[in-house]
Amino acid sequence: MVRLADGAVTEVIIATDPNLEGEATATYLARLLGPMGLRVTRLASGLPVGGDLEYADEITLGRAFEGRRLLDV
Repeated sequence: MVRLADGAVTEVIIATDPNLEGEATATYLARLLGPMGLRVTRLASGLPVGGDLEYADEITLGRAFEGRRLLDV
């Protein structure tokens, strides 16, 4: 949190698995980081619901990165 508060970081990209635990973690982090004025985004399209990030290929991760969405909490 100290590193994020110094203003050098402007965006945090959350890349948790698209399952219940990953969604809960992403929501928790977005609520924690939002008041700091940081842009909090999440990897989006290309990753199947219930899939694990460790099994995603480079192209799928690239598309998910490009399609990331702003977390509004």
